[in-house]
Amino acid sequence: MEQSLITELLQQYVERQAPTVKLRIRVYLALRHAIMDRNLSPGTKLPPTRLLADELGMGRNTVVRAYEQLLVEGYLEGRVGDGTYVSEAVSSGLKAPSPKRPAGTRRGSLSRRGSTVAANVTSSVVQRGAFMPGIPDVDLFPVGIWRRLVAKYLRTEQSHLLNYAHTGYGPLRVALANYLRVTRMMQVDPKQVVIVNGSHQALDLCARMLADDGDRAWMEDPGYWGARNVLAAAGLQVTPIQLDEKGLAPTVEDWSLPPRLIFTSPSSQYPTGTVLSLDRRLQLLENADLFDSWIIEDDYDNELRYNERPLASLFGLSDRQRVIYLGTLTKVMFPGMRLAYLVVPEGLVDAFVTGNSELYRGGRLAEQAALAEFIDEGYFTSHIKRMRGIYAERRDALQEAMRSHLGDAVVPSGGHAGLQLLYRFCQPVDDALVAAEALAEGVICRPLSMYYLDQEKRQPGLNLGFAAVPVERIAPAAATLAAVIERHLRRGR
Repeated sequence: MEQSLITELLQQYVERQAPTVKLRIRVYLALRHAIMDRNLSPGTKLPPTRLLADELGMGRNTVVRAYEQLLVEGYLEGRVGDGTYVSEAVSSGLKAPSPKRPAGTRRGSLSRRGSTVAANVTSSVVQRGAFMPGIPDVDLFPVGIWRRLVAKYLRTEQSHLLNYAHTGYGPLRVALANYLRVTRMMQVDPKQVVIVNGSHQALDLCARMLADDGDRAWMEDPGYWGARNVLAAAGLQVTPIQLDEKGLAPTVEDWSLPPRLIFTSPSSQYPTGTVLSLDRRLQLLENADLFDSWIIEDDYDNELRYNERPLASLFGLSDRQRVIYLGTLTKVMFPGMRLAYLVVPEGLVDAFVTGNSELYRGGRLAEQAALAEFIDEGYFTSHIKRMRGIYAERRDALQEAMRSHLGDAVVPSGGHAGLQLLYRFCQPVDDALVAAEALAEGVICRPLSMYYLDQEKRQPGLNLGFAAVPVERIAPAAATLAAVIERHLRRGR
């Protein structure tokens, strides 16, 4: 091909590129596309860089850098004393024989696991507003103190804080062990604390280290959809276990197919708020030991308890070490922190530390160091005490507003701890439709039915978060929601 024709061709390719893209990248893309489109065939000699630059009206260095990048990537080859040519490797690569696909083996773009996750959308892109459950009021977090502590450790000369974290930041593990000793009566060696990036990663680590593909995992039903999705994505067979007024209620028939993992939130079940009774706790621990099951105790909102002290943790009750304790900091600090921790039995420590490092690679040591100081200096406890009072006031305001509008048409559940209240309907109602209509009017809520795995036993209700709603906005939002609910109640009469 004549040099003038090559220049004209490349000019057309350059003009196709977005003008916002840097010129050298546009030239590089133009040459690459021309080669891959076979408009510049293997063995074609390209114009000298100075000539091409003059013809395209740009600096020579722009063309030189484009040529150099394509030479490195193998699209071009330089011949000493002769010039630059389109590489023959492009031709051989495109002509290489392809193996034949066996009949009937074509798969979709997603794996079965990926398709299941993508099809079961449960999280919401809306994360603020009345009455989004599970969200703390981040506007009241002491950002100034936190910023100062993080900046302190980012400025430090301790280079190890910028490296991978194989075991987590030592002083943070000590601080958390001390905190659990005081607040949860747990005798914990700091080495048993494994720092992870959020509760979902903690669950995934437990599933991969303790269970095999196809093993059975019990879930409270209704229960936390996030845990359900993580366990299912890890290849476990998630089995719903019903609740009653005393909490998780597995039957003799349930135990005839014993699980490998049992996920439970005994101190404040999510979303119902039910507290697992002492006799059920002891029975669960006894049977877990008998059937070699591991209990994952999700203590997600223990810090935010309003009326009474909680029962001792399952981890603290377990003499036979069948419990992995899961704690999170996102409910009392801020969700974007994405720091959680596991407390594992001593016999699992080395395996979990190794598994966490191999599968996920820990880091964020500067933030972990800031958190350790935040706890040690009393800021953590002070913030919790302040938020307990504020959240209790908001909880009471929501209860009063719902009672005044709806009376006994809905029945509240929970409220002794956490960031939300569950309201059950006393007559059949399409709670998903109620939630959709409320959202259209600016009020967020989650239908109780979405928390059920066993669709035949699901009950209608709404999960309402009060924590992130200023008290003066609760009554107007509750009035809007109540009007939507009343319309549906009238339809059902």
